[in-house]
Amino acid sequence: MMKLTLSLLFASLLAACQPQHASAPADKPAPAYLKGAYAPTLKRQPSVAEMTAMGRAMFFEPSLSVSGKMSCASCHSPEHAYGPPNGLAVQLGGPELKDAGTRAAPSLRYLQNAPAFTEHFHDDDGDDSVDAGPTGGRNWDGRAQSGHEQALTPLLAAHEMGNRDTATVLAKLKQGPLAAQFRQTYGNDIFDQPDEALRWALMSLEVFQESPTDFYPYTSKYDGFLRKQVQLNAQELRGLALFNDETKGNCASCHISRISDGGAFPQFTDYGLINIGVPRNGKLPVNADPSYFDMGLCGPDRTDLKDHKEYCGAFKTPTLRNIALRKVFFHNGSFTSLEQVLRFYVQRDTAPQKWYPKNPDGSVHKFDDLPPGLEANVNVEAPFDRQKGQAPALNEKEIADVIAFLKTLTDGYVIKKS
Repeated sequence: MMKLTLSLLFASLLAACQPQHASAPADKPAPAYLKGAYAPTLKRQPSVAEMTAMGRAMFFEPSLSVSGKMSCASCHSPEHAYGPPNGLAVQLGGPELKDAGTRAAPSLRYLQNAPAFTEHFHDDDGDDSVDAGPTGGRNWDGRAQSGHEQALTPLLAAHEMGNRDTATVLAKLKQGPLAAQFRQTYGNDIFDQPDEALRWALMSLEVFQESPTDFYPYTSKYDGFLRKQVQLNAQELRGLALFNDETKGNCASCHISRISDGGAFPQFTDYGLINIGVPRNGKLPVNADPSYFDMGLCGPDRTDLKDHKEYCGAFKTPTLRNIALRKVFFHNGSFTSLEQVLRFYVQRDTAPQKWYPKNPDGSVHKFDDLPPGLEANVNVEAPFDRQKGQAPALNEKEIADVIAFLKTLTDGYVIKKS
């Protein structure tokens, strides 16, 4: 497990706070805590353990929300790999916990190596000729460049914790049950410096989310298999082979399954942003407006790339670790089982009528969650490289095998001692 010294932690936070990493839209000033590099202005230098404990307490504290009933853990449950604890497509928040979000809550596990967002990503393999395109960042659209930047979003979002502004967040922290611990961690005068108090509140949440035991334990059966401590059964091995096969599932092209050349265990994501033409979820309140489209990388939540039409409809490739614990899938929560997800992958183009609605003339309205004219943005690499009527890349038995493998990615597997 990774151990951070305080100096290394502060060095990483310094890098995270540099102005070039701030991704606030051009028409909205960056928050004060993101301006300029980190400066050690605290009279009391906290330990990593203290910051972790502070962040943990904040993560589970409902008094930081406008309703007084919602915490970070409400949408990111530890029992569900810090993902949603229920089958709702989007979570409910706001003053009365009745306001629906617009995107499914992602898992917060295995984000520790996510690179800062860039439009042109090159693997660290010495070959800069391959441009992987938009990659990195946090949120479904990659707009947050760090854990502390991402942590501010739910605190202020109207359909989440719903605070009016950062001053409201600090007032709740100062007047709530965590005030004494926050002062003990950062100094008795910390609330006299609002910008610093906000900075360290968000840093606390980030440091907690760098806790290996909670957020990247690598305790799945597959991790045991990679360590040669346990064997996968025949079905799981078949599923792994199909997962990796470029002519079958081709899943590993985006959800990397191998140990890296440097020895790091796989994250099951390449951190890229991709458009796979996920069907529109008509159950989302926001989609009651036929003119509303969630375009991911080019808006509406992210605005700095709104003029890049070629990016429209692209969303982050999530890790597949702990995927079997989820009850809804994709950015809009449109699917409710792994079977649906795999069938969509291999039947999107071979049997589109199963996934998309019909136009008035009876034809299939493929890619119905994209405005007209953006169809070329949709990925057509395997298994999305087939035509209507052709055999899908995976049959039902093979889909079952892949799902058996995906279930080996759930943390908490107990290896029996011989």
